[in-house]
Amino acid sequence: MWKRPFYIQDMQDPSCGFPFFGLFCTSDGFPQLSLSNTRYNVDEIFYDNQSLRVSNPNLLPSNSTNCLFLSTNLSLDYRYSLAPNQKEVQLLFDCDLPSLPEEIKKNVWGCHEGNRTKSVLGMAVEDDADKLKYAYDKCDGEWKWTMVENLEGGIREALGRGFLLKSPNWTASECNECQSSGGRCGFVHTDGFGFRCFCHDSDHLQRCSSAPERKGKISKVVVGPVSAATIGVFFFLIIYWFVRTLLWKNTSKAHQDFEAFLKNHGSLPTKRYSYSEIKNMTNCFKEKLGQGGYGSVFKGKLYDKCPVTVKVLKETKGNNEEFMNEVASISKTSHVNIVTLLGFCFEGSKRALVYEFMANGSLEKFIFENDANLVEGNLQLSSEILHQIAMGVARGLEYLHRGCNTRIFHFDIKPHNILLDENFYPKISDFGLAKICPRNESVVSMLGARGTIGYLAPEVIYRNFGAVSHKLDVYSFGMMVLEMVGGRKNANVNVDDTSEMYFPHWIYKRLELDEDLALRSIRNEDDKQRIRQMVITSLWCIQTNPAERPMMSKVVEMLEGRVETLQVPPKPYSSSPSRSPCSSSSSTL
Repeated sequence: MWKRPFYIQDMQDPSCGFPFFGLFCTSDGFPQLSLSNTRYNVDEIFYDNQSLRVSNPNLLPSNSTNCLFLSTNLSLDYRYSLAPNQKEVQLLFDCDLPSLPEEIKKNVWGCHEGNRTKSVLGMAVEDDADKLKYAYDKCDGEWKWTMVENLEGGIREALGRGFLLKSPNWTASECNECQSSGGRCGFVHTDGFGFRCFCHDSDHLQRCSSAPERKGKISKVVVGPVSAATIGVFFFLIIYWFVRTLLWKNTSKAHQDFEAFLKNHGSLPTKRYSYSEIKNMTNCFKEKLGQGGYGSVFKGKLYDKCPVTVKVLKETKGNNEEFMNEVASISKTSHVNIVTLLGFCFEGSKRALVYEFMANGSLEKFIFENDANLVEGNLQLSSEILHQIAMGVARGLEYLHRGCNTRIFHFDIKPHNILLDENFYPKISDFGLAKICPRNESVVSMLGARGTIGYLAPEVIYRNFGAVSHKLDVYSFGMMVLEMVGGRKNANVNVDDTSEMYFPHWIYKRLELDEDLALRSIRNEDDKQRIRQMVITSLWCIQTNPAERPMMSKVVEMLEGRVETLQVPPKPYSSSPSRSPCSSSSSTL
């Protein structure tokens, strides 16, 4: 049985629970939850640890045909996050069953309702990585992803059991605290549906005050004679009103644009916070994590004490466009290697973004040896960790390019925009320059260059190299990985006994001559093979001709495969953007 914060939509008033936590009832009385327009069965609710088990009924074969309909990717909104240790499963449609080896046939889930002569495979990404690569070539249809709690009993049983969700916005504990203080649980529409405890005196954030508030004394108003000072105050108020009117017009235009943006994109799966909530969340911006051209980053906490990162944007020209672009882009994503946007603030001239907290911050703090901004005491990353980071970013980009309902091109991949959790697993962040386009399009139009010097592909500056497409992200990824293994900026290298100042050329020459790479992360033969694999893959990614760069799916395959199978690509030509003396990682065009 369900209770607060859940309620049954169309049967109970929302005040019986909490907004956005409405459940649906099937004809046989089974509760379902809607996640991004897909209904999931609610199998169990664990009120003690604020989690629930859900399963996708669309992943159960039809009783009559034993076939599956084409499902949608799992997409979580701001209400829920995955519980720890869940496993990712990919569903591959339209697979040719006779051509599959026996060890893969056991993963056949059923036939595809849209093409019953073809099969559907369900494979665990982590445990079946090698088989998954083989299966990609044998399946012509789309591939979708979901999660399972464990793989006991095989893929079919695992998908039937579903997976666990946690809710950072769960209000059960808050409600208990409120009721124990004599209050009544509720919410307010004007504050992003924030939780409120309604008490005899007023509403409070969590619980009723133990003592009544002291009433202020009524001040006596003394009317004095009109003086010159009064006239001065009068003129000051006129000027103040005039300035405020101008500011209001600008703010009103921005507000209208943003409301139109919200209307065009429908209800966003993220919470809208008031600026007062942002201040409370960050304890009045007490703990600053960093600063850049975009603004400042602070550490904060939600009402449930869950740590978050809050990015407060500067008030600059173009700020609204990038802000709306980031909210729109990242709201369409749900992937383990994409940072989760929990909410945003758009109030007057104030702009802020609330993300999940990443304990180790940005990648750039860990890779540059002679960087004055390098945090003292940061450990040197091993080749295994570097490879883990490269793989995670590659998978995240692969998802953006072909795993979403729409294609998203990031256009600003660099170490500063890669965040690391406590175990150094990466997440792609900062979608301010991203472009969204339909799945069947790969070329985009750009009025001007966008990105960061040092990571820009030649076609961004020189249009005769080709059209701007998703291959720009591939190029930026390659440049970033070369910086990771080299521990230095690509365009600012000091190497003994060589006149080459451009690191990709220096490393290519070593590969060409089969010389030792002599990089800091190489301590044994395993390190040597990992670094060589990353270098060769990166050199393919930074080919001058976009057509010669691999797709991100191929990049993932190259990083997962054996280094012996990789061929050294042609030497990439350096381009002016990469060799600019202004190659600061924070310089954005």
